[in-house]
Amino acid sequence: MGGGHQFLRAFWKQAEAGGLKVENNRISRTTRACLFNSFNFDAHRLERLKRNSVLYVHRVDGPIDVYRGRDEGVDRGIRAVNQRFADKTIFQSRYSLEKHLELGLEFRNPVVIMNAADPEIFQTQGRVEFSRKRKTRLIASSWSDNVNKGAPVYQWLDEHLDWDRYEMTFVGRSPVTFKNIRMIPAVDSYRMAELFRDHDIYITASKNDPCSNSLIEALTCGLPAIHLQSGGHPEIVKKAGAGFEAAEQIPEALNKIVNDYESFQSRISVPSIQQTTEEYLKVLELLS
Repeated sequence: MGGGHQFLRAFWKQAEAGGLKVENNRISRTTRACLFNSFNFDAHRLERLKRNSVLYVHRVDGPIDVYRGRDEGVDRGIRAVNQRFADKTIFQSRYSLEKHLELGLEFRNPVVIMNAADPEIFQTQGRVEFSRKRKTRLIASSWSDNVNKGAPVYQWLDEHLDWDRYEMTFVGRSPVTFKNIRMIPAVDSYRMAELFRDHDIYITASKNDPCSNSLIEALTCGLPAIHLQSGGHPEIVKKAGAGFEAAEQIPEALNKIVNDYESFQSRISVPSIQQTTEEYLKVLELLS
């Protein structure tokens, strides 16, 4: 399941727990607000259903063309939809908002609200206890084999990491076959959470990723993170990890975290689904 879908399901569940009625792909006579996501919806249907009494809020990530590494006009299309329908816009990171503005793409009444993980799935309870008396367990994940997801960095680690000190698991899809890194095919969210809790440090090397749900989920499970200094990673991790510009810097970053692991772990600070839902409902003007 994609990260956006996973977040929206958690948001839906939280909104219903707060007494709101949430409907999918329809606008009824009692609808007060409509949240539509990126370009993953039927614009023609939305046009037919549009009513002046409903507040329309557009959830945007990206820029997608920057993230994919090729200009296919996706972001200009999203901006056109935004201008056509939206009263307000939710960006998932400050990076995402500022990068769109840098590209000359302005959106209606933008605010930034970071994603949150589903606490019924992603949590610290039951996680493995960190110990310097064993190998430190590293984990990375990607559901896409796009090279911008970080395969060259993981390949460098596979060839250069000190495997007497570390072991590493990669979950998902990769264009590279590893010799030392254990590979696991894509798994569901419950299994992914278990794997996070069985490891010590999360590594992400994806480029221009606006708001990595996998990174948020790993942090929520108690893993400090090593991240490429790109996209929304720095504002998600904050002081709960270390950034790198090149793969050769990762061993030093690992040493830093292992030597002060408890301190890095204590600085993990990601929004809860309750906090994020409340912020969404304020934008949607649905808080009583």
